[in-house]
Amino acid sequence: MDRPTVYLLPGLLCDETIWSAQRAALSASADVVVPDFRGFRSLPDMAAAVLAEAPEHFSVAGHSMGGRVALEIHRAAPERIERIALLSTSYRPADEGEPARRKTFIDTARRDGMATLASSWIPRLLHPDHLANREMVESISRVIESYTVGELEGQVHALLHRADDTENLRGIRCPALIACGREDAWGSADEHRIMASMITHATLGIIGPSGHMMTLEQPDETNRLLLAWMAQPAGMGR
Repeated sequence: MDRPTVYLLPGLLCDETIWSAQRAALSASADVVVPDFRGFRSLPDMAAAVLAEAPEHFSVAGHSMGGRVALEIHRAAPERIERIALLSTSYRPADEGEPARRKTFIDTARRDGMATLASSWIPRLLHPDHLANREMVESISRVIESYTVGELEGQVHALLHRADDTENLRGIRCPALIACGREDAWGSADEHRIMASMITHATLGIIGPSGHMMTLEQPDETNRLLLAWMAQPAGMGR
């Protein structure tokens, strides 16, 4: 029997590092792929790149921006998706004040460098209990610092032009996992409850203590959720 394939999609200024524990856990029973979204300026283009290389049928899990890419994949080719997991993400379009808020990140990076952006941004990503975890903080900082300002601008551009995914969520028919950190300041638990309520076959997971980086902050619990999700019989998103 062929092994299933699962794509783990990273978020803004992230890479395979944020999925390291989940990649290890899922690899025992599935082929795991973590794409790189550097150089892209639109979510549909990111989705198209995944679809171009993926097998005919596969599962997809996205964290933060990666969740929006997963939704773009579902919009483009729901019949190819066996399962979908949306972690620490959102379904809403950009609000009126978001461009200005995002611009402050770009201005900081352009003026003071990516390391300064990392040091100012990480406290907003992690639960306060985890800010003393030097290994975790340094790991996230290294990933952010590996990006250029131009790559940051491209991913921010992609996010600012995201769609309203309300109807897209309502159209999901395959097994779905909706999960976030209990104290996530970027995508609240209440918003994830709303997202789960829109989907016919959805499992909701709210775990803590955890901020936005649940895959790193609570790797064992995140793994438990994802392994149970992958154990569900494959269904297509028609």
